[in-house]
Amino acid sequence: MHAFSRLVAAILILGLAGCTSIPYYAQSLGGHVKIMTTRQNVEKLIEDPSTPDVLRTRMEEARSIRQFAVDELWLPDNKSYRSYVDVGRDVVTWAVFAAPELSLRPQTWCVPVYGCVPYRGYFSKEKAAEFARDLQGRGLDVYVGGVTAYSTLGWSSDPLLSTMFAQGKTDLAAVVFHELAHQRVYIAGDTEFNEAFAVAVETTGVRKWLRAAGDTAGLRRYEADRKRRADFIALVLRTREELAQIYAGTGGAEKKRAEKAQAIQTLRARYRHLRDGRWRGYRGYDGWFNAPINNAKLAAVSVYGDQVAAFLRLFELCSEDYPRFYASVRQLGKLDPTARADALKAADSCFAPGSTALR
Repeated sequence: MHAFSRLVAAILILGLAGCTSIPYYAQSLGGHVKIMTTRQNVEKLIEDPSTPDVLRTRMEEARSIRQFAVDELWLPDNKSYRSYVDVGRDVVTWAVFAAPELSLRPQTWCVPVYGCVPYRGYFSKEKAAEFARDLQGRGLDVYVGGVTAYSTLGWSSDPLLSTMFAQGKTDLAAVVFHELAHQRVYIAGDTEFNEAFAVAVETTGVRKWLRAAGDTAGLRRYEADRKRRADFIALVLRTREELAQIYAGTGGAEKKRAEKAQAIQTLRARYRHLRDGRWRGYRGYDGWFNAPINNAKLAAVSVYGDQVAAFLRLFELCSEDYPRFYASVRQLGKLDPTARADALKAADSCFAPGSTALR
């Protein structure tokens, strides 16, 4: 059966099995099919004399990045990211996160292929907002964030999307490496593990790509961005730890709500101090801090950041050998979730003794 047909079948079968509502699966399938049916081959776009110069340049850059992923990062050599779709908007999907008002534990939903994840994705902004309002009506903290790319984990030939080009070629490389990493290793139901692993591949891959290109200025900018991201995640983690103590403490709901509000105000103050001090006025995170902050929004950050440092350390322990690194991550994936997280955190050696053929 063709990979795309298998994906459709999985969605329909599991939708009927009742993991979540059939209308939700219908919009997911409809949105994906619309994208897949408007794909244009990257090679043909490059060769076509009628292709605008700006688009041709982008396709040439994307082709080079895609080949680098195969040759240097040992990522899958398949049809993914060898076609292109202009989605006609700034984001391709909207992810809805939710958490109780006085708890940091995110809500999860079970979906085909991916397992249980702490968000629901929508191709329609209106449908995402409608679902968010429903969750808010149940007293939950809710956060809706735009997404510029998504992966079917190799079940279909994922295309390059216009949304992936908005921030320049370094960001494009990061997204391609990240999404292909999900095709290399994915553990159903462990979103934090999967996303942190993909961020580690993205980070090491971009560094390697920039060095290979001799782009020292680009590498400096990238490392500065990574340091700011690490500072941001540290701020969020500190606040999450403080909120965990508040929620586990004594006193009623009103007292905890007041302490929660104060903790979030303290988070904003810490950010301003960081921005105006060590960051020398860099305001790239102002939008995040100026918008409402709640447990769901904090959970969305932790999904992508909490385990990244441990994966980067494991990559070094594997002598920066991608096949060994991937084999080690697969070994970790065989453990139960708690043991997996503990083993990753405590790792003092690579779990794979030698390079493993992946191609």
